[in-house]
Amino acid sequence: MNIDFSKLLIDWYLENKRDLPWRKTKNPYRIWLSEIILQQTQVKQGLPYYNRFLANYDNVYALANAQEDDIMKLWQGLGYYSRARNLHHAAKTVVNTYNGEFPKTYKELLKLKGVGDYTAAAIASFAYNEAVPVVDGNVYRVISRFFGIDIPINSTEGQKIFKEKAKILLDKKRPATHNQAIMEFGALMCKPKSPDCLFCPLSSDCVAFQQNKIKELPVKLKKLKRKKRYFNYLIFQSEDKKWLIRQRLQKDIWQKLFEFPLVESKSTVSSLNDISHELMDICAADGPRFERLNQETYKHVLTHQDIYADFWLIEISNFNEFSIPEDYVAVDSQSIRKFAIPILIDNFINQHILED
Repeated sequence: MNIDFSKLLIDWYLENKRDLPWRKTKNPYRIWLSEIILQQTQVKQGLPYYNRFLANYDNVYALANAQEDDIMKLWQGLGYYSRARNLHHAAKTVVNTYNGEFPKTYKELLKLKGVGDYTAAAIASFAYNEAVPVVDGNVYRVISRFFGIDIPINSTEGQKIFKEKAKILLDKKRPATHNQAIMEFGALMCKPKSPDCLFCPLSSDCVAFQQNKIKELPVKLKKLKRKKRYFNYLIFQSEDKKWLIRQRLQKDIWQKLFEFPLVESKSTVSSLNDISHELMDICAADGPRFERLNQETYKHVLTHQDIYADFWLIEISNFNEFSIPEDYVAVDSQSIRKFAIPILIDNFINQHILED
């Protein structure tokens, strides 16, 4: 290699880095919080959540003692809700097992729920300056392009090779700065699409640039076929403008979030008559009036599946007509906003029947 890879990255970083609050602290709680929020989330979306969490829970004790429903509500809209549950679980572990002090090594940090290789390395290097490399999507991309590595980054062999390469490249004397630099470089310079190669300080030795393979690298194995699901949400509305909701407890998407009564079908339905049998599992009322509230079916895109949702208004006089299961809660337009709900339903609420 004709260049000092790490030095060039760090020099670029010190000139171009974004001004982000978690870069101004060695506090492991704040660093951990930012890393969990930024998993599968862009900085511009995650930053407001980071600030709100600190405003509500400014230390690990406050977070550990919080109610799970309150945490889920604060997390609403970020997606990947298991992160929020794991966040709460890990905070309790830090308080109860480590007396409120975060583990100080990469290996110990791995014992916290929701903390994998990348997150443990990030906390260990940023908070404690441990010489351990971070390897996220940005790092994979920079290394793959610079060295011209075409082994799939999501293969077992690829992950092993890239982690070893990242370890070799790491500046052992400045691991925190090096790790921040290579991630920031991937986010701002060596972007997935339209990377800024003409102004890249590494371009003279970058294999992908020299061989015109920027668009080909990194290589990733094809994902599994996306799953399509069809949700029919039932908006049971009483005369006093109350609705029924319940918590999703099954191991599925949106676990622990609240939603309207749901009937899942094999395809989009044109009438509730198409799912009348399933309706009997929820209520036992004869001939309530109903109408579809949305003109076009909602499409909500998740990582591995697409949700197609319709919302059906079912007007009744009062909930005494129904044999309502105990897990349902009656809410009005104000109280429903206190519950953590999927962003799909939140968008529907803001666009349709509920008014502030």
